[in-house]
Amino acid sequence: MAIRDKMRANAAHVLQPGENVQAVFAGQTVSPYWILVSSLIILFGNTYRVVVVTDRRILLCRSGRLRMTPVNEVLRELPRGTRIGPPEGLWWRCETLGEKLYVHRRFHKDVNAADGVAAA
Repeated sequence: MAIRDKMRANAAHVLQPGENVQAVFAGQTVSPYWILVSSLIILFGNTYRVVVVTDRRILLCRSGRLRMTPVNEVLRELPRGTRIGPPEGLWWRCETLGEKLYVHRRFHKDVNAADGVAAA
């Protein structure tokens, strides 16, 4: 099962009845470049977040410290019209969701897809 499919399946319990997931991606709270200084900062200071974009709203959910696929609780709910991107670079720093998130390049297409659906 692909990582996006796992996140989508794990987010089912935070959705309202009839709500459809349009995009899902993960980010982390600590800059990955801190690994150059100390791996302990990444190991103990980092937490993952899962962003679930539905047809009604955007959910910022708490995940784990070591894995990014669990969806434990909703930390923040934003209106669907909120623009998330545009992402750029290897690790893009996103500040539009209420906290700093560092999103890896592999999820940039998901951010663009979420913004594209919102614009349409």
